[in-house]
Amino acid sequence: MSKQLEEISKFIALILRHKPETIGITLDEHGWAKVDELIDGISKTYDFNMEMLEEIVRTDKKGRYSFSEDKTLIRANQGHSINVDVELEEKEPPEFLWHGTGEKFVSGIDTEGLIPKSRLYVHLSKDEDTALQVGARHGKPVLYRVLSGKMYKDGYVFYLSQNGVWLTKKVPLEYLEKKIKN
Repeated sequence: MSKQLEEISKFIALILRHKPETIGITLDEHGWAKVDELIDGISKTYDFNMEMLEEIVRTDKKGRYSFSEDKTLIRANQGHSINVDVELEEKEPPEFLWHGTGEKFVSGIDTEGLIPKSRLYVHLSKDEDTALQVGARHGKPVLYRVLSGKMYKDGYVFYLSQNGVWLTKKVPLEYLEKKIKN
């Protein structure tokens, strides 16, 4: 993906996850935006069209976005700070999931567990390598192994987003095992 498309992709994430009003659009209750309105809004800042949007959706390594079947609507798959229902299906998680973070966030996590902060859900990875990549974006990475199987048996609800990110409302301390990477 070109540097400009990466920049536009980040702008789309801001719009579809946090601030649709940035370009004067609204999302429906399920987080869908009208594609033509999104393109028109982005076109006020960037030279932008449907082909570019399709390339962003197709090549985004994290699978952040989904089109409706007829490609008239688009939404972010997860990561919202605004209250939308992206129609997540409850799933039983594997025995362990992972959370990667930066060293600077460890004291808060060690005190409160994992909480969503400004997002609707805590984001968890299916494997250690993915969590390590996420953590490295925030400085020196620290990994937490989440006892997700035990949490599920204890009544906590998990969802699997369309792009493979596991989501839950919180992870209390008793379900976390810290693992510092060197």
